[in-house]
Amino acid sequence: MTRRAEDQRSRAEAYIAGLEEVLAKIDVGRLSPQHARLVELARAYLDDSKYYLEKGDEETALVTVAYAEGLLDALKFLGVLELEWRRPRKRKVLVAGTFDLIHPGHIYLLREAAKYGDLYVIVARDSNVRRIKGREPIFNEKCRLQLISSIRYVKQAILGDETDFLKPVVAVAPDLLVLGPDQPFDPEELRRELERRGLKTEVVKLGERIKEGCPTSTSRIIEIILERRCREEPD
Repeated sequence: MTRRAEDQRSRAEAYIAGLEEVLAKIDVGRLSPQHARLVELARAYLDDSKYYLEKGDEETALVTVAYAEGLLDALKFLGVLELEWRRPRKRKVLVAGTFDLIHPGHIYLLREAAKYGDLYVIVARDSNVRRIKGREPIFNEKCRLQLISSIRYVKQAILGDETDFLKPVVAVAPDLLVLGPDQPFDPEELRRELERRGLKTEVVKLGERIKEGCPTSTSRIIEIILERRCREEPD
């Protein structure tokens, strides 16, 4: 089972448990036949959700449990039922990077990471970009932070620390840290270091770059721009 399927299974199980808890408190005998029928339909959708989850179809299990909740929410809206949902906490997911000249590789990383929960992003400081990459970033850290914050997959973006790159990770305290395919970190070593700092964070690394026939690195984009501009210059 993939990590995404595991996450969907966990969510479906939590929603099913919450729905069962609410349904157990409803006294159908006190409802009108029409309203009681809607409650029975919700129970039927609950059974469907359990069936699909058992078959390994987590997505359909989530859809059917949502149908059941929708029926009961309608009765709540009409004043027929008083109920409160026990919602599962969404996982905190974290990625970090320079994010200079946003390109399809960045979007791929953010999109894949956001599938696992609320996505937080650490944007590298200018001083660290100069130290690690040996060049000035094209966009300064404030611009890069603004760009990342505007992407729909991102819940919150923050600047990194200039001396301790794990300090903001500890501050966010993510459940899951997702590494890009080119980031030079060993997931297990990083997990152990975070554990030494008091975090129980799962660390995963995307296996490969996207293959869409377009450049997926800032360095390559810069090279292409220079090559094309040089060709265009008159003798």
